[in-house]
Amino acid sequence: MANLNYKTFTLGVEEEYMVLDPETRELKSHEQKIVHEGQKVIKDKVKAEMHQAVVEVGTDICADADEAWQDVAALRKTISEIAGSLGFAMGAAGTHPFSHWESQLITDHIRYNELVNELQEAARSNLIFGLHVHVGMENREMANHIANSTRYFLPHIYALSTNSPFWEGRLTGYKSFRTKVFDKFPRTGIPEAFDSIEAYESYVKLLVKTNCIDNAKKIWWDLRVHPFFNTVEFRICDIPLTVDETITIATLFQAVCARIYLLRSKNLNFIQYSRALLNENKWRASRYGIDGRLIDFGKEEEVNTRALLYELLDFIDPVIDHLGSRHRLAHIHKILENGTGADRQLKIFEETKNLVSVVDYIRQQFLAGI
Repeated sequence: MANLNYKTFTLGVEEEYMVLDPETRELKSHEQKIVHEGQKVIKDKVKAEMHQAVVEVGTDICADADEAWQDVAALRKTISEIAGSLGFAMGAAGTHPFSHWESQLITDHIRYNELVNELQEAARSNLIFGLHVHVGMENREMANHIANSTRYFLPHIYALSTNSPFWEGRLTGYKSFRTKVFDKFPRTGIPEAFDSIEAYESYVKLLVKTNCIDNAKKIWWDLRVHPFFNTVEFRICDIPLTVDETITIATLFQAVCARIYLLRSKNLNFIQYSRALLNENKWRASRYGIDGRLIDFGKEEEVNTRALLYELLDFIDPVIDHLGSRHRLAHIHKILENGTGADRQLKIFEETKNLVSVVDYIRQQFLAGI
């Protein structure tokens, strides 16, 4: 075990933030001012997104969870200060509790114009905020093997991230409505397993050749072998309220990858389940978060989601000291105790019956713990 290289499993974290009007608490177009000012300080770590009320940030390549925490915390702080100086506020939740997408402006950029032209209302209404986690891989063959096996765990980790219970002023009944909005896009959801990296690459080539896509970045699955980097990119999660939750989730993805790698080094493999089965668990995670039941396909029975999360912690235990992330993963117990972002938003709404108070809570959590 000592000869395995855990240093390969670097972390990169991308977060999508909402730009808020401090008075009305609505989403507000910042006309890319936050991005322009941000780029003076943090260069290309801040980017414009399709909707003008969204700011995207990305960390450097981080050696471990602690480095990722520092980087995300610094990004949140920097963006928050810049936004404040320009008369805006920032928040992190999978959907805004009451803003309507129809009134939000689209960023004028050739890529977004093409997307809106092709996907029409599905693109314009896609006013959602996600978390993307990149885990470094030694090569693309290993990336494909690990992507295939980690598909099983996507619903479990997604359940922990659920943070979008409201949509356009309505209580949706879902803990994560964000994925329901995103499902309107083509090439989304949990992908099938690919027999080899060549099989994946020939799939991409066929789509490009037949004008379905112009490049592999238009494959928006819940996880993918990244088209350009040697990483597996996990894209299923809502953006969490706090930096601690973001890093806990990033660390979970990293640990699951390392654990599959360890099994592979012993010529063991994880059972592959079909997309159709995994989607049953994804639906349950989006509807009930950590308070529902997921299916254990090995036992062919429903199991309490929280119990499965404890099983997941046992599963990754052999690798987390090698990754140096045990203390970061301890935050899972706090999420299980206090609820996910969705649970906490719903609690504020129950107490106040007021969505403005929910937005205030989202704002207040943005820098919590930093």
